[in-house]
Amino acid sequence: MNKLLIATNNQGKVLELQELLAGSGIDFVTPAEINLQLEVTEDGSNYQENAGKKAVAFAQASGLISLADDSGLEVDALDGAPGLYSARYSPKLGAKDADRRAFLLENLKDKPHPWKAHFHATIAIANPNGEVEFAEGDCYGEIIPEERGTGGFGYDPIFFMPKLGKTMAELEMDEKNKLSHRARAVIAAMPILKRLFSA
Repeated sequence: MNKLLIATNNQGKVLELQELLAGSGIDFVTPAEINLQLEVTEDGSNYQENAGKKAVAFAQASGLISLADDSGLEVDALDGAPGLYSARYSPKLGAKDADRRAFLLENLKDKPHPWKAHFHATIAIANPNGEVEFAEGDCYGEIIPEERGTGGFGYDPIFFMPKLGKTMAELEMDEKNKLSHRARAVIAAMPILKRLFSA
């Protein structure tokens, strides 16, 4: 079965990765499509460790080459936080994206503007033998105190790109898929994928 498994249970990431891989000539499936239920604890000390751990776990469980990513928002005024802990950045039990955004803004309110920040993504591509290759991407902007836009997920509504005059959540999907950290990481990963799937 010469297909690529998108190794995530995050529906927002699934949709983005499906869009980014469309037209690549690579057949891909999601965990739901192959009835694979797998939770991987992200306890690595950096993005590469987390992405690699997820990709290897999904590849070994499915027998398919798997693509996972780990990404985060790094805010200069918070010394790079939330970073690795972006998806868990709120003391609130059962926190949602809105809670994480609110907590971030609360922590920034006494810091001088502009609140420079960037999104980082590391993509890991693993085969069932446990071999892993990586690619990375970054997207630079700043955090703004009011939410704008309804697209995307996570911190997108408060991540503003001055050159475009828009937040990540105000971008159309095709626009986001040229600029985002995940898009840039997928573009960087494409030579790896082409090599693996042409073999």
